[in-house]
Amino acid sequence: MERQMKAITVLRLALFCVAVSLPADGQKPAKQASTPPMDRPGILQEYDEAIDDVAERAMHSVVEIEVTGFGKPESSDDEDQQTLQRQRVIGSGVIVDPDGYIVTNNHVVAGALRIRVIVAPTTVELVTGHTQLANSQRVYEAKLIGTNRYADLAVIKIDAHDLPIIALPEPFHVRLGETVIAIGSPQGLDHTITKGIVSAVGRQPELDRPMVYVQTDAPINPGNSGGPLVDRDGNLIGINTFIYSSGGGSEGLGFAIPEPVVRFVYYELKARGFVPSVSIGAHAQSITPDLAAGLKLPQDHGVIFSDIDKAGPAADAGLRSGDIVELMDGVPIDSFPKYTAYLYIHKRGTQLRMEVLRGGKPVTLFITAINSLPTVDSLSDLTNPRKDLIPSLGVFVVDLSDLITAALPGLRSKHGVVVAGVLEGEPATLTNLEVGDVVRSINGKRLSTADELRQQLANFKTGDSVAFEVERQSVLQYVAFEIE
Repeated sequence: MERQMKAITVLRLALFCVAVSLPADGQKPAKQASTPPMDRPGILQEYDEAIDDVAERAMHSVVEIEVTGFGKPESSDDEDQQTLQRQRVIGSGVIVDPDGYIVTNNHVVAGALRIRVIVAPTTVELVTGHTQLANSQRVYEAKLIGTNRYADLAVIKIDAHDLPIIALPEPFHVRLGETVIAIGSPQGLDHTITKGIVSAVGRQPELDRPMVYVQTDAPINPGNSGGPLVDRDGNLIGINTFIYSSGGGSEGLGFAIPEPVVRFVYYELKARGFVPSVSIGAHAQSITPDLAAGLKLPQDHGVIFSDIDKAGPAADAGLRSGDIVELMDGVPIDSFPKYTAYLYIHKRGTQLRMEVLRGGKPVTLFITAINSLPTVDSLSDLTNPRKDLIPSLGVFVVDLSDLITAALPGLRSKHGVVVAGVLEGEPATLTNLEVGDVVRSINGKRLSTADELRQQLANFKTGDSVAFEVERQSVLQYVAFEIE
């Protein structure tokens, strides 16, 4: 019985092999094509060579950035915590101008006292007897041109010329599933290249924050921040900025700031040193199916204006509550993140062309956006560590201004200096100063600027008593201590 079963099994296998070898019409199979000769590149070799070429060209424009300065403790989960500590950060950057302008992340250079840029060639292949592993490098001191916390971008400059660049393409095009490579310095390993695909083209990780990102599964790790994500043609897709990770390493969930935002912020920072916030004086929100059904709207998606500020630019242009956004500067608007993104990158100083639906009929409006007073989520973002640190007190101070006043509602003081940051484990704990304190006077002498505070402190010696008049949460009080 066992031999019979084996015979049947062998017969079935033979019939199966014959069946799969015959064409569908039962005719004899055509003669198989011969194996391509070894000197003829196959599709995998062509693919590898294309990726090699893109990577080698792009990596010459990528630099390593070393930053020493002050920042929030990495162990802190409190976004509002203002305590700062001395840190050393390694990140990446992209040369976008041959005269030494480099784009990186704001969080790489935030709080920097010193920024060094390392430009170095790299080994691209190993060949027996002909490989040079020790590559010479040039180290530059970099100047901070400007930062933008909202987009998490910064521009720095080194004194160099004729540098290789990654161009900022216009128009921008990225497609779901296309091959991309990420270049950076994870853990200080410069010119590390990883490959993946575009996992999503308009991801909004935080629903209450209208920034959108290009998502990729190309491995990104600490140190990749500020480096480029490039496509198969070597064009910049975006600047790698953060990952989702439960263990701190890459889990295939990386996010890059899209190139149009990078391009806009770069030119604004290069020209002004900052990106002015703009407003049209109108309040918009997403259209949901329930909202559409309740208001009998012609569509159940998109963006609708719920309120218009009186005497604002939108009101002057004729925008009304209930208007549905169709186009902004010729770009279709189908979601709230897209609305906020295109308002953000609208060219400053030019009219915004907006097409809306009103009662089912199209209406075209021209709105002149105005600069708005930015909100300050963290006072430490306003500090320049090079000039705002007062070492004897262990605090960063900035002059009182309209910007600071807007960040501290209920403020009574019209003069003084504001404590914008406190060094961890430094003399600030002895002086009992807190972030948000307004120092109005020192030993009875009125203060108006940080320079005046420095001049007064220079007259004291160890053991002298100091009394500050401080406004803290709208209450005036005295803070006294001894100079150490």
